Amino acid sequence: MEETFANFSKFGDTKSTGKELDNKKFSKLCKDTGIMGKLVTSTDIDICFSKHKPKGGRTITLKEFEAVLDELCVKRFPKKESLDEKKEAIRTLIAGKGPKTVGTTKATKKGATGRLTDASKYTGSHKERFGADGKGKGLEGREDIIEDDGYVVGYTNKDTYDETH
Repeated sequence: MEETFANFSKFGDTKSTGKELDNKKFSKLCKDTGIMGKLVTSTDIDICFSKHKPKGGRTITLKEFEAVLDELCVKRFPKKESLDEKKEAIRTLIAGKGPKTVGTTKATKKGATGRLTDASKYTGSHKERFGADGKGKGLEGREDIIEDDGYVVGYTNKDTYDETH
C-alpha cells in the first residue's frame, strides 16, 4: 500500500517526495485502481478526502490515506460481513498498482479536425512541408536550402549538359 501511495503521489511531479497526496492524485488513484465505480462516486471520494485532510491543508499523508481507505471500504464492499474483510479487500485492490497513462489523451479525427489535419489535401507552399507519407519534413520543409551546384533555383534540366553535347 505504501508503494501505491508513493507511485501516485510522485506521478507528474518531479519535485514530490512521495509522502503527501493531493486530491487530484487521490481521485486518479481511486479511478485507476478500481475503487471508484457504481458504489463509490467521485463526490464520495472528494468528501472523504476533505474529512481526513488537515484543516487548511491540501494534502494527506499515508496515515490519513489509510483512514480514508477505511471509510471508503464500507461503501465499496457492502456485501462483505466484517469490517476487517472490507479493509483487506480494498487494500488488495490497490496493492502494488501505479498510475495509468494509456488512453489519457486521444487524437480525434471527427468532423473538421480530420479534414484540416490531413496532409494529403494541402496545396501550395504548405504541401512542400510534408512528405508523401504525410509526415512533416521538419526544418527541411520550412526553409529553402540553397544548393551550391552552379544551377539557378528551379532549373529543370539539371545534370543533362553531358547528354546533349
